[in-house]
Amino acid sequence: MTTISVRNLKKTFKVKEKEKGFIGSIKSIFKPKYKEIKAVNDISFDVEEGEIIAFIGPNGAGKSTTIKMLTGILYPDEGSINVLDINPTKARKKLAYQIGTVFGQKEQLWMHLTPLDNFKFFASIYDISDKEAEVRIEELCNTFDLKEFINTPVRNLSLGQRIRCEIVASLIHKPKVLFLDEPTIGLDPVVKENIRKLIKQMNKEYNTTIFLTSHDISDIEKLCNRVIIINYGQIVMDTSMTNLKYHYMDKKIIEVMLKEKIDFKNAEGIEILKEKDNNLKIEIDTKKTDLTTVLQLINPENIVDINISNTPLEEIISAIYRR
Repeated sequence: MTTISVRNLKKTFKVKEKEKGFIGSIKSIFKPKYKEIKAVNDISFDVEEGEIIAFIGPNGAGKSTTIKMLTGILYPDEGSINVLDINPTKARKKLAYQIGTVFGQKEQLWMHLTPLDNFKFFASIYDISDKEAEVRIEELCNTFDLKEFINTPVRNLSLGQRIRCEIVASLIHKPKVLFLDEPTIGLDPVVKENIRKLIKQMNKEYNTTIFLTSHDISDIEKLCNRVIIINYGQIVMDTSMTNLKYHYMDKKIIEVMLKEKIDFKNAEGIEILKEKDNNLKIEIDTKKTDLTTVLQLINPENIVDINISNTPLEEIISAIYRR
């Protein structure tokens, strides 16, 4: 069953241009010039029920604009949108009862209220009876392990605790689609992993369709089975996570401080990016060699400090866009 259907979607913004110099700034006030920016430029895609899909791209690619049109916050200039057989442009209120949203950088909870009071407030907004709300809140609090701080004002919660409460607040009315915009931004690795587990659990237990945007490759890699990449307002790739990992996420970056120098110059699949004294930054092509082999070459006893990371998402997207 198709949950989200988008066809030939377009959205253009007019942005005022600034002119240089004092005279130019005066002209800008009385005779402003505008340029058009195509934030979303003729995109089409479908999302099936129960999918966890990543919708990714660099800053300014058109991600947030697309989500705002899918949820009815913005109106498209051209094209059609269908979310759960509802047109967000014509029936935003009706759609709001069927979807949930979590924005990692924007709170929807009242900071001076406790999570419990917030949940009751959201339940009343969605016309949920007190009895049904009580059962629902109890169920979600057990699933997301909130009991320890459910009566603590939101302003006194850690960021990780607040994000968990944000997700619960968005699930009170049992939405069929959940839009997550950078849900793990600013969280430490342990909390990030807990949030990911909860998202997967929610998808499995409630068959919730999840539409995710994130700059964190680990979010995408561990949660999603499909990836749509958007750049300059256009879809440049729509593929499975398996295909993306095989063709584009095959590089690892290792930054290591050593007790003694090691010569990697002839090692297959290893490129030295930076070398200074006993500090090394190398790129590993995991198609040619695996991390275990590289770490054995380095020798754990020779390591003072080490950091292993993925290729930045922006670089992957740029590489895809160039191809």
